Amino acid sequence: MESLTIAEELNKDYSVSATDAEQYQKNGHICLREVASAPVIDFLRKDLHAVIQKNQHEKPVKERNTYGKAFIQVGNIWEYNEAVRQFVFARRFAKIAAELMGVSGVRLYHDQALFKEPGGGHTPWHQDQVYWPFDTQNMITLWMPLVNVPQEMGTMTFASGSHKAGYVNKVVISDESHKTLQQYIDGKGFEKVTHGAMNAGDATFHAGWTMHSAPDNPTDRMREVMTIIYVADGEPVCEADTNARKADLARFLPGINPGEPATSYLNPLLYSRDS
Repeated sequence: MESLTIAEELNKDYSVSATDAEQYQKNGHICLREVASAPVIDFLRKDLHAVIQKNQHEKPVKERNTYGKAFIQVGNIWEYNEAVRQFVFARRFAKIAAELMGVSGVRLYHDQALFKEPGGGHTPWHQDQVYWPFDTQNMITLWMPLVNVPQEMGTMTFASGSHKAGYVNKVVISDESHKTLQQYIDGKGFEKVTHGAMNAGDATFHAGWTMHSAPDNPTDRMREVMTIIYVADGEPVCEADTNARKADLARFLPGINPGEPATSYLNPLLYSRDS
């Protein structure tokens, strides 16, 4: 790649083929390679490390519950960190999200850093969208490792086609969600797909309803991942019918009522085909 500034690269188009979009829409997930370059990853990591250091768990891994063992989680970092804001607001990534979903534009829902510690536990089977107050197929998550991640370190497994089932139950990430959704996946015969080892800057994209999980991290290295969640421009918010959805509505959609589009100051338009 020609020498580009960070800003130029984050604005540069990534080629998404018709086959890529068809695969995503059929399976509810896809892995794309070299979505971000080494300079972009280095630019982001140094700031993220400082954020993660301030948000360490107080208890050792072995003394936490299943959710706590899964990762160190910090959200909406873009609000107070300029490097993260530039990364999260990248037109390059947002355009990929829009093209995979087949929509004209996308808004930010929120970001999350998910760092799985050495010895960290598995991430149970779950659907992301049980947390989000939206009733739509047009939500997507970019999941990007910031270090090279061998499969055994914790790359995700997806239940292909499970996004088409929509809202299966209200169970949040837990031992219960793992057991319940494992039984559902096996009963429906969904194929379980892992994209294998991923290099820093590769990315998976998965739909909000796609069931997925990740193994534990048996290595002595941190599995560093950054995620960005997008919602199609114009999608209305639905009734927050659970405590999880009520919390998300208050945190990430301030001032937005059910039936209104997600257009709060925390949900900027990151890409539009028409502008």
